[in-house]
Amino acid sequence: MDNKDAVSALAALAQESRLAVFRLLVQAGPEGLAASRIAQALGMPPSSLSFHLKELSNAHLIVPRQEGRFVIYAAQFDTMNALLGFLTENCCGGSPCSPTGGSACDAGASA
Repeated sequence: MDNKDAVSALAALAQESRLAVFRLLVQAGPEGLAASRIAQALGMPPSSLSFHLKELSNAHLIVPRQEGRFVIYAAQFDTMNALLGFLTENCCGGSPCSPTGGSACDAGASA
């Protein structure tokens, strides 16, 4: 992932409703959810949801697919994992981060 893609993904997630949609779709797994189920679960009007789904889709965080008369949205786990990898790429100066409490970088420095 390059800086431009990371900024696009982070910008899409930097809004409360879009973050809620994305987290719901991550929980739903690869099967995804129909737009109507997303709207119902989050109590969001369809017009607002449509805007947020478009923003997440443009950032390649979700992908729509047609199933009959329904559009199913699913999280793009490859993009999510690439973003997480990008954010932690230089964590602790290349040393493995500590999974325990405290500062991960401090743990690497004391080893």
